[in-house]
Amino acid sequence: MFFDFGGVILSSPFEAFERYERRIGIDVGTIRSINASNPDDNAWARLERGETDVATFVGEFETEASALGIELDGTEVIGCLQGEVRPEMITALAKCRKHFATALLTNNFVSGNPEWASGGTFGEILGYFDAVIESSVVGCRKPEPDFYRVALERVGVSPDQVVFLDDLGINLRPAREMGMTTIKVCDPFEAIAELERVTGISILSPD
Repeated sequence: MFFDFGGVILSSPFEAFERYERRIGIDVGTIRSINASNPDDNAWARLERGETDVATFVGEFETEASALGIELDGTEVIGCLQGEVRPEMITALAKCRKHFATALLTNNFVSGNPEWASGGTFGEILGYFDAVIESSVVGCRKPEPDFYRVALERVGVSPDQVVFLDDLGINLRPAREMGMTTIKVCDPFEAIAELERVTGISILSPD
């Protein structure tokens, strides 16, 4: 069972992006459009592959935005990634772990955030996973096929044995093409219902 982090276990960063965009008076969707420009080699891609640090990213991202006529604060954009934990998804994760190997597949960056430490909130969540595959560590990212190959090898499964939950269709598409069963997470409760249907286990009801 493969899970994305932001947008699945945590609330979607896109919600925070929209709040920030409205606050500074730019079009909703602007940050996502910047990320969609040169998506394989822009500042965001390099950050998630561990090729640059946060301070460098901030300057590069602001430069990319400025080239499109947009002024924003890259540090605030990074802050938008601190989502809220979805308790219902933690329940689903804990239940799934009783039946399946679990892996976290996350596009991330080296932040030094204490929440990721063993005693932090996110660090505790990591304990639910048998494997954690981080883009900043392995040097590739979703939706690059190599990222999924690393995950499969790490867990020791074939694609047809995997159910993968992510909130982005662009990340699910290559996984599905490899043979994984995919679930797009828009509403977490709808995703859990689909997970119950696919796995045949009851997730939110008591054991």
